[in-house]
Amino acid sequence: QVQLVESGGGLVQAGGSLRLSCAASRTIFSTHAMGWYRQAPGKQRELVAVISSGDSTNYADSVKGRFTISRDNAKKMGYLQMNSLKPEDTAVYYCWLGGAWGQGTQVTVSS
Repeated sequence: QVQLVESGGGLVQAGGSLRLSCAASRTIFSTHAMGWYRQAPGKQRELVAVISSGDSTNYADSVKGRFTISRDNAKKMGYLQMNSLKPEDTAVYYCWLGGAWGQGTQVTVSS
């Protein structure tokens, strides 16, 4: 079973940036798509961005142009660069890979 550990969350002012990281334990990392999801209080978990094994990317409309997903297969790491953050980006952010979830990292954006 793959284990995923997120890091990089925190408190930031609106307009600021954060970079989330996801460390994966799975030996076969490069052949799986990886995604970032988020869940705000009282809301359902939603897809933020996904990157395929071939590095194709897709983003939720709400983050297009502001967030960038990437991966480093050699390090078994995934990243989410978040720029121009808004208060509505406040949520717990989760890494997903091969059906497994990380524990989540809190992102809070103050206005």
